[in-house]
Amino acid sequence: MFVEQAAQAGAVARKEGDAESALAGAAKRIEAIYEAPYLAHAPMEPLNATADVRADSCEVWASTQGQTAAHQVAMQVTGLKGEQVKIHTCYMGGGFGRRARADYIGEAVEASKAVGAPVQLTWTREDDMQQDWYRPASYTRFVGALDSDGQPQAVHGRVVCAPFGGLREGVSRTGVEGIADMAYAIPNVLVDYHAADVGIPVSYWRSVGYSQNTFFLESFIDEMAAAAGRDPLEFRLGLLEKTPRLAAALKLAAEKAGWGRPPASGRGRGIAVVNNIGSFTVQIAEVSAPGGKIKVHRVVCAVDCGHVVNPAGVEQQIQSGIVYGLSAALKGQITIAKGRVQQANFDNYDVLRIDEMPVVEVYIVPSTANPGGIGEAAVPPIAAAVANALYAATGKRVRKLPLAVG
Repeated sequence: MFVEQAAQAGAVARKEGDAESALAGAAKRIEAIYEAPYLAHAPMEPLNATADVRADSCEVWASTQGQTAAHQVAMQVTGLKGEQVKIHTCYMGGGFGRRARADYIGEAVEASKAVGAPVQLTWTREDDMQQDWYRPASYTRFVGALDSDGQPQAVHGRVVCAPFGGLREGVSRTGVEGIADMAYAIPNVLVDYHAADVGIPVSYWRSVGYSQNTFFLESFIDEMAAAAGRDPLEFRLGLLEKTPRLAAALKLAAEKAGWGRPPASGRGRGIAVVNNIGSFTVQIAEVSAPGGKIKVHRVVCAVDCGHVVNPAGVEQQIQSGIVYGLSAALKGQITIAKGRVQQANFDNYDVLRIDEMPVVEVYIVPSTANPGGIGEAAVPPIAAAVANALYAATGKRVRKLPLAVG
C-alpha cells in the first residue's frame, strides 16, 4: 500500500510557487525515499488505573494525559451522568502520548462495575507493548531541485502515513507536521499526503509527527547540501534568513560543537534543526561506526525556548528527549507478523543502555520571548543528526529507521 500510494498524487498539505515546473527545469534533481517503523511508547511504568464504581457514582484514580477521554469512557461504561463521575489525576510516570488514550481506564471501570468493588488494574509489560496505540509507520518520498549555482529551487515531499488526530481536506495535520511547516525559505514547495490505514491502531508518540518527519526532512536537506557541494551548516543558514531565532540557535550549536574543526579520526558530525512546540532546537551529533556498529560520542544541543524559568529543568528535559529519541533512532521497531506484535518486553524492544549514552551538552539561547514547550523539543532532531553524522563519517546514506550501517 505505502509504495503504491507514494507513486500517486495525494491531498495537498502545502503548495507555494510551482514545484513541478521548478523540478522539471532543475539543473540538478535529487530524489530520496525514507522510511520509519511503528514504535511503541514503552514507558517504564506500565498502564494502570484504579476504579470504584457504585450505584450512583464512579471514581477513577489514574495517571492520564487525557482527563476528558477518561471521563467520557467512565460515563459510557457505567451509564452515569458527568457530574457523577470523578477523575483523580495522579503523577504521570511515563506517558509519551500513550496515556492520552483511555482504554486501560475503561477496563478498570468495567472490572469494578462487574465485581461491585474497587479494582486496581495494572497491565503487564507484555500487555502494554502488544496492545499499544503505536506511532504510525511512514513512507516519505522527496524530490528536490537545485539551480546551476547549487541553490535550492524546489522541494516536493509526499507523505504516506496512517492518519491520527483526524483528517481535514484529506490531510492529517499530525501526519505532515515537520515537513509542511518547514522553516526553510525555498521558493517552490509542494507537500502532499496519503492516508495509509492498514488497521493497526496508531496515536500520538512523543513529539508526534515531528518525530519521524524531522528525520526525513533534515536528512533530505543534508542530501541537497551534498549534491550542491556545500557545507551543511552554511547551506542551512542560507535558508533560515526569515527564521532568525532558529539561525541563532544553529550558530550557537555549531560554535559549541567546534563545527569548523575536524572531528577525531573516524568520526563525523551531523546537524538537524526543528521548530516545534514553540521552541527552536538544534542538535549536532558526533558519530563513528567501527565495524558497522554505530557509536554516538557526543550531542551538542542549542535551544531557544523563550523566557526560561528553570534552566536545570530545561537541561533535564533536553537530555531525556535525546535519550528517548536516540533509543528509537538506533533500536526502536515494532513489527507485525500474522496480525500479532512480535515485540513483548525490553529483551526484544531494546532501549539505550547507560554505557551507550553519549555526552550531551545543552546550551540555552538567552531570550525574553514568550516561553515555548520543552518536553518534546529534543526528540525530533536526534535521528537526523546521527544519520547525517554517519554520512560524514562513512559516506553512506541511511534513509530507514532504526539506523544501521554495514
